[in-house]
Amino acid sequence: MNDQTLQRIYFREFKAISRAILIYEDINLLINHIVERISKSFGVKGCSIMLFDEREQQLIRVASFGVSQRYLDKGPVFVNEKYSAFVTGEPVFIQDFQNDSRIQYPGEAKREGIVSMLSVPVEYRRVPIGLIRIYHHEKWELNGDDLDSFTLLAIQLGLVIENNGLKNFFEKIKGAMETVPLRMLKGLYHQ
Repeated sequence: MNDQTLQRIYFREFKAISRAILIYEDINLLINHIVERISKSFGVKGCSIMLFDEREQQLIRVASFGVSQRYLDKGPVFVNEKYSAFVTGEPVFIQDFQNDSRIQYPGEAKREGIVSMLSVPVEYRRVPIGLIRIYHHEKWELNGDDLDSFTLLAIQLGLVIENNGLKNFFEKIKGAMETVPLRMLKGLYHQ
């Protein structure tokens, strides 16, 4: 990573994606919008967002743009990889897929036209809940400011995902409480 390289993220694009993260009501629409916007705005091959499934102990892809279904179906992404951004809590940058021992599926990446990748953990209060992966079709010289911008977007996304989960949880509790007979609620609320 180098601060002298071409910067891809400019304030205008960063502001647009940040605003979307903060105002979208529909989390699925938001995530799909983010992967498309990152891909198009920053001139990269594609982007995907994966969220951690605690029961299966693996990352599940929830949105992708610019990457073929064939590549996405290449195999599961488990979180026990010691070089994974999910495990380390730090962004992982791979400049050359064909010459990096950390890559699980180099042949599939070559067929897909993926040369470089940035993987940024999505966290909530320093607990990993997913990843944003940005794929590039050429050897990428990553700018330090761009890395900071992607990291900040991932933090914002983590906050929104966690808040959405809490909102859904409270809506279910509220629905359940509405079905409880009033006599059973007596004494639970101060009057």
